Amino acid sequence: MRRRDFVRTGIAASAGLFLPRRSWILGSAARATSYVIPMDDAQDEHLKAYGLAFRALERGERGEWLLNYRNGAFLLPASDALQRDAALAGVTMEPVDDATVVAIKGEIQASNMDAIPLEKVPKVAVYAPPDAAPWDDAVTMVLNYAGIHFQRVWDPEVIANGLDKFDWLHLHHEDFTGQYSKFAITSAGAPWLQAMMQLHQSTAARLGFANVPDLKRAVAQRIAAFVERGGFLFAMCTATETLDLALASEGLDIAAAYADGTPMDPLASSKMHWDKALAFRDAQLELSPSLAAFSDIDGHQVNTSERQPLGAFDLFNFSAKIDPVATMLVQNQRQVIPDFYGLTTSFRRSRLKADVVVLADEPGAPWVKYIHGERGKGTWTFFGGHDPEDPQHAIGNAPTDLSLHPHSPGYRLLLNNVLFPAAKKRELKT
Repeated sequence: MRRRDFVRTGIAASAGLFLPRRSWILGSAARATSYVIPMDDAQDEHLKAYGLAFRALERGERGEWLLNYRNGAFLLPASDALQRDAALAGVTMEPVDDATVVAIKGEIQASNMDAIPLEKVPKVAVYAPPDAAPWDDAVTMVLNYAGIHFQRVWDPEVIANGLDKFDWLHLHHEDFTGQYSKFAITSAGAPWLQAMMQLHQSTAARLGFANVPDLKRAVAQRIAAFVERGGFLFAMCTATETLDLALASEGLDIAAAYADGTPMDPLASSKMHWDKALAFRDAQLELSPSLAAFSDIDGHQVNTSERQPLGAFDLFNFSAKIDPVATMLVQNQRQVIPDFYGLTTSFRRSRLKADVVVLADEPGAPWVKYIHGERGKGTWTFFGGHDPEDPQHAIGNAPTDLSLHPHSPGYRLLLNNVLFPAAKKRELKT
């Protein structure tokens, strides 16, 4: 789905519904025809508000996403089910009557705002091995917290074309190069690492692959094909960098140094097929088997001597009417968000393809944090880092308790990605 395919709604289409400002009178709940779910500081449960909108769509109701209005508010039709759901989730709603809606519509044309119809419930999948703990993936945690239904898939399902039944797929810290994130450098002999390696190796053998790198490359290629067909891909942490490395390494063995200690081909970087990658180009592979880094894509180089300190990243402002997809992806009550580490924390500007859309960066830094692009009929979005509320995440850390972070601006970005496939396409005029 391309950004230009989304509907630009106008007043007559009843998509541009703006919520009453304080100078206007809110309709009473008794005569409300709709409810506004504010996403500014008036909201008590930002994260669960997405689940409220998602479940309304599951019930067959139709809503709207009010871009750049009150930090991305939702407008949903009044119903008993919505009121009960909001009360249980603790989500703040405001009643709006027809007269107020009519008054609001007149303001839409002069503002950098838009309202996008929400009408399709995306079928959501999370890629994770069967032994993955639910608290080791930020998206899994926030989907559970928000009450958004999803299914887990892994290599057997992907190889068997099981992605065909899904609209949206999330990848987290999986290493698609088959090097187990180079954890053996710091955790050799750890029972959890031995169990991980055994699971991956037995899965590769069962599916008919010679080794884990070959399996992971095949999985990466099927994920890229999922996007080509029109799927929505969202990835964080290691999955962002290693997915592209696997795609670009067709015909090459970039995991040999890890597998048997033999030196990697010093010319391997120059032999990569970057036309097959989604986001990155011309990266230099990390040749040393003793450094827990994959390439120079990550600007923070967290596990090397060149590790960079954390700062903060700024969300870009987009025109809601001209670029609604990018606008949806950055809806937030905060424009500046504290950064957080992951095995892949950020993306060097010099390694981005020319058509990549930067959604957030650290001003003045040679890296960016949040990027988006298109491939075929679908889209991909990459977000660096592991957990928005755990900046120094390490193996064995206690899981993040999202009930302590109901307004998390970092986690809101994850949920923007889950919801935007629900937006209605615009009919092409040519």
